This record gives sequence, structure tokens and C-alpha cells, in this order.
Amino acid sequence: MRSIHPSESDGDSAIKATDETTPLLAVAAEEPSAEPIDEPIHKTNSQDDEGEKPLPVGQIFLLCFARFIEPIAFFSIFPYINEMIHKTGNIPEADVGFYSGLIESLFSFTQMCVMLGWGRASDRFGRKPVLVFSILGVTISTALFGLSQAIWQMILFRCFAGVFAGTIVTIRTMITEHSTRKTQARAFSYFAFVGNIGIFVGPFIGGALSNPAKQYPSVFGNIQFFKDYPYALPAFVTSAIGATGTITSAIFVKETLERKDRNDRTSKPPPMSVWEIAAYPGVGIVLWLYSHVMLVAFAYTAIVPVFLFEPIKLGGIHLSPPQISVVLGAGGFFQALWLLIAFPRLQHRFGTVGVLRACSIVWPFFFTACPLCNMFLRHHLRVPFWIVGSVALVVGSGVAMAFTGVQLALNDISPSHETLGTLNALALTLVSGIRAVTPASATSIFATGIRTQILDGYLAWLVLILLALAFPVAVSWLPTKAEGKLKKQETDEA
Repeated sequence: MRSIHPSESDGDSAIKATDETTPLLAVAAEEPSAEPIDEPIHKTNSQDDEGEKPLPVGQIFLLCFARFIEPIAFFSIFPYINEMIHKTGNIPEADVGFYSGLIESLFSFTQMCVMLGWGRASDRFGRKPVLVFSILGVTISTALFGLSQAIWQMILFRCFAGVFAGTIVTIRTMITEHSTRKTQARAFSYFAFVGNIGIFVGPFIGGALSNPAKQYPSVFGNIQFFKDYPYALPAFVTSAIGATGTITSAIFVKETLERKDRNDRTSKPPPMSVWEIAAYPGVGIVLWLYSHVMLVAFAYTAIVPVFLFEPIKLGGIHLSPPQISVVLGAGGFFQALWLLIAFPRLQHRFGTVGVLRACSIVWPFFFTACPLCNMFLRHHLRVPFWIVGSVALVVGSGVAMAFTGVQLALNDISPSHETLGTLNALALTLVSGIRAVTPASATSIFATGIRTQILDGYLAWLVLILLALAFPVAVSWLPTKAEGKLKKQETDEA
């Protein structure tokens, strides 16, 4: 089984439609002015031009590469974090799950504290400077994490990485400003695909390069640095990718936030407050659905590396770090295929609501597969283990489409395109708060289950299954405006 990462989020801002016939981004075509400019406005396109506007593939590619960095940095530590805590931090094996969850919870709490600030900064200073500065911060903090020699250092440097959460909001906002109602599903399928490729690559980097002096003694065995810092190499490789993304974003990414002539005195209503946006019809329900999806995903993401690490007799699978990296990476690969190939077609045919309903049906079975796999191993039933495990890995990974689905629902329920950035920042703040609490809670429940052998160590899986069973109820309340169904003509043209 592999960790589901909301790409992000993942998981970030996207596109919004005012209704079935109004384009996502309203026109803001104005005559250029030679006067000084200082007031930011969102780049938009007219309703007449929307159908003709293609995706700017070059810019989308650059933004997707920038997106690629975050899941690599996030997931590359998963294959070795438990071993790192146990051996470097001198933590008992039974308590490893708690500390791994604590580290990720504090990382997310830090993100929650800074998320709205980054959103405001991108509105004031531009998307590009926030993007470049954030990637640079992630690059530095990832390298420092690999040099950690104690638990407090792991926590400190992981929180330092959480400070640079500007990439999360900014990249999705920029993709939003490059897209239209008809192209948003395709644009965000690329975005999600690259994020899951990052999930695929990250664990392989972490598993293949951790403790290189032991894994590759003929190459690194005589290098004392890698004996003293056994987890530095994967961190440095990840940082090198981040440095590349920093440079390409600084040189080639174009700013998407335009600015309006300060002498323009056009009368406009005051901007909506955060509370007014949250109270707008349908927004609360979509935020709840968004939060529910992320709650389940974060809990699973926190539990599955520990599940793969723990002994079979306690309720785990007992894999080595390289083997964990293979499972996590393979899951990310299959998620990427679902998002790139299946999601755009399914969303155009059945709407966002149809995709979410399908995911809500599969999710409980996906979670049930994990305790089943352990049960088969306990009874030495290898064939059923491989069958169930393989089906869950390949087919079950399709539940990742729910992450992109709830993002499109959020886009469509936004009161206007001017409130989209704030709405996404609000959603991501809620998500960061959930992720601040969920990993430690989920791994603590898992640790309690395996320590006391409640339900043979399957307590955490029961909780996840119950949460997944509540998901269809939330989907049934999705507002019509957020169902993401295109008219037949729009579907044919798309």
C-alpha cells in the first residue's frame, strides 16, 4: 500500500466558474497606461476569447516542474524517517510511529500559521517572487534535515521547511490564471500528474540513497561523512532538484498577476471578507468536503509508512527502507496514471460529482486491503497477499482523483474570481490545521493498536474505514454549482 498525498496536495488555488455559461475568468481588458502602476489585479480573459484560449504549455510545464519539487521533498524522507528516528534519535521501536507523526504534525502546524500570509504576499508583491523564494527555502531546509543528529533537530528543520509554504498557494493560483473553465480539468490533471510523479520519485530517492555507506560500501564505505550523516545523501539530491527549480522559475516563469493603473477610479464594491466568503451559499459544504477528503488522506499517509515498517506479528508488513520506497513509489506512479489519463475524461463525462462518488465507493475497500494483507501474511498465505496487495496498489490508487475533484469543486463554488485566492488560502489553512493534528493522532491510534493488539492491531484501519464510509454522505450534499458538469456542447468542444 502507499501513501496518498494530496498533492498535495498537493495539495493551492485554481479556477472558478460563476455558472454553467459564464467563464471562469472574467474579462479585465483595459488600455495599457504609461502611468505608474501599483494596484494588483488578477489576469483574466474575456468570455468571447475563453473558448479560443489554449493552455500556455511552456508556462504550465515550468509550473509543474516547480510543483514537482514539493512532493519529492515531502515524501523522500518517508522510507527512512522511522529508521532515522529509531537509530539516530535513539527512540524505542514501539514509539517510532508517535514521533514520526509528531514531526509531520508540527510541519503542518507551521504551514497553517503562514499560509494566509503567503497568499497576501503573492497578491501584493506578485506570484513569481513568492514562488522563487519559497522553493529556495524548501531547498535549504531539506538539506539541513538530512544533517539532523537528534529528534529536536529533525523537528526544527522540518518546521523550517513548513515556513516556506508559499509554493502551495502560488503554483495553483498561477495555473488558475492560465486556465479557463474548459481547460481547468486538463490543467489540473497535469498538475496532479506531476505531483504524483514526485510522490513516485521521492521515495525512491529516500530509499535508494539513505545510509549509502551501508548500502553501497564499495562506493561510499570509506567516506566518513556518510557514516556520520547516513541520511544526508538523499536530502542533498532532493535539494539539488530544488535548486534547479529555483533557477528555472526565477529565469523563465512569467508573472501572472497584472497591475491596474492607480488612477483608475472605477467604482467597485469593497472586497469580501474571509467571513463573508466562508458564509457564501455552498462554500461551507464544499470546504467541509475538501477537509473530509484531506483528513482521510493525511491519516492514511501518516499510517502507511509505519504499517509497512512494523513487524508482521504486530500488524505490519515489515519491509526494509528500500522496499518501502518501492511500494510508495509504485503507488505514486499509478496515481499519476489515473490522474493524467482517466480523470480528465471522467470529469468531462460525469462531472466532478461523478468522480467523487466513484472514489467514495472505492475508498473503504482500499483501506480494508491493508489489514487483509497483514492477515494473509500472518497465516502464510502469500498468493492472496500478492493478489489483494497488487489490486489495491493499481486500482485503489484511483481514489487520488478525489483530491483534484474537490479542488475543482472549490474553484466552481467561489463567489467570484476576485475571491478565489482568498477562498483557496482559507481552504489550505483549514487543511494545514487538519494535517497539524492528524498525523500524530493517526499514528498514535496505530501505535496503540499494535502495542495492545486491539483488534489484532487493526484499530487504526477500522477508524479509517469508518471515516471513508462517511464520505459518500458528504458528496451527496455537494451544491449543484460545484458539481462540475459541462453542458453537452462544452463537453463535445473540450
